[in-house]
Amino acid sequence: MNIEKIRNEIHVIMNQWKDQNIVRSNGIFMLGCSTSEIAGERIGTSGSTEIAGAIFNELKAFQVETGVELAFQCCEHLNRAVVVERQTMERLNLDEVIAVPHPKAGGSMASHAYKQLNDPVLVEFIKADYGMDLGDTLIGMHLKHVAVPMRLSQTSVGQAHATFAYTRPKLIGGERAMYQK
Repeated sequence: MNIEKIRNEIHVIMNQWKDQNIVRSNGIFMLGCSTSEIAGERIGTSGSTEIAGAIFNELKAFQVETGVELAFQCCEHLNRAVVVERQTMERLNLDEVIAVPHPKAGGSMASHAYKQLNDPVLVEFIKADYGMDLGDTLIGMHLKHVAVPMRLSQTSVGQAHATFAYTRPKLIGGERAMYQK
């Protein structure tokens, strides 16, 4: 496991996100991440706080540059609850749930994020604007209704498959509806 290689892969991915010119300030950026899969192991078997730390640092830099708010999906042992800052929860009027993620219940990434955020809380549901899924952790339940797959040149991080999506508003109306101003 080469932490510098993983950090560089995430750095490339986050730069490609910025190049898309779709990320807006105060949008919610969801990360689902299996550090086990990144390390080449089966999901949930070999979590790594070192991998989580490298990814977290790159996401925080992305947050500073873009103004997005970060959300980190926990694993199935916490029903895929989401770690966010308390101010995000309050701004979006989300319901807090009580648990503290740790590597064996919540996962290494969510656990690390919980320790690093200023005032972390867990929420049960969120409707994120953007998503990055590292290791097929199935973040779709936390994206807004119309998710659009995004293709980036970097399709993996370490040994994990990487999937990306942004969301758009629903198109409503019929044949007389106009969708562009």
